[in-house]
Amino acid sequence: MVLLQRLTRNLVVAIPVTMVLGLAFGAVAPVAWLGILVIPLTLLMIYPMMVNLKLRQLLEGGDNRALGLAQLINFAIIPFVAFGLGLWWFGDQPYLALGLLLAALLPTSGMTISWTGFAKGNLPAAVKMTVVGLILGSLATPFYVQWLMGASIPVDLVGVFRQIILVVGLPMLAGQLTRHFLIRRHGLPGFQREWAPRFPPFSTLGVLGIVFVAMALKADDLLASPGLLIHIAVPLLILYLINYLLSTLVARAWLSRGDGIALVYGTVMRNLSIALALAMNAFGEAGAEASLLIALAYVVQVQSAAWYVRLTDRLFGPPPQS
Repeated sequence: MVLLQRLTRNLVVAIPVTMVLGLAFGAVAPVAWLGILVIPLTLLMIYPMMVNLKLRQLLEGGDNRALGLAQLINFAIIPFVAFGLGLWWFGDQPYLALGLLLAALLPTSGMTISWTGFAKGNLPAAVKMTVVGLILGSLATPFYVQWLMGASIPVDLVGVFRQIILVVGLPMLAGQLTRHFLIRRHGLPGFQREWAPRFPPFSTLGVLGIVFVAMALKADDLLASPGLLIHIAVPLLILYLINYLLSTLVARAWLSRGDGIALVYGTVMRNLSIALALAMNAFGEAGAEASLLIALAYVVQVQSAAWYVRLTDRLFGPPPQS
């Protein structure tokens, strides 16, 4: 458990190391059998994050402007920016364009709440953005993929919805039942103190497992074309840069300091775990290509979030003194 907690705190190192290990394994060993691990690793990745999801927070009022602006950016702007970048950069590589689109279609994750807290932003607003973004993103993703990518790749709309139920719906139900049981048994303070911190490290283990599998499955292609990761990184960096710039400008123009920080992290932090799970489960072996881009997005996302924390006082002013 201590090792998993360290990995969770150091994803920016753990993910590149896992990518290298997956590449090395794929270069020297048969990898077709790794496909059977995808669904178990997916559930290991998604279920723990659902235990700590606070659905009841949606019933509390307030934060409506920040919440509305976040959904506008998340579903009316960023997916189309990602789609345009995919067309421009990956014109003849539709599954890489799909990976970029999936990363853009599933906003917010536990990182939204964590980084908002580090930057002393509005945590209740961040929680609401996380819950709303997860639900809306899960419902909207199949339609966006069919609408935007249906001409380039075969999209089984019903199949994608089945995968949404498998990788989001069932883990959410199981996670909320687990949360309810533990709170009833140990009380809310006991749950938050003793149990809540135990789940995220297991999600990290699932993430690293899926990244390892994705890299191993694409090892031959990567070794044949070693510049592929750099090729993938360019539009990914541009997407995050546009997202940070847009969200920061909107936050500074229309929101208070705390709400503005929540807006930035509620729009730039993507739910890459679910995007990765969908790529691997809904699109088969071809989805491993999309998974490469999403795996690399973890590195960009974690590192950029850390840098942005250092800029928040300069961009939004110091936090109010209590």
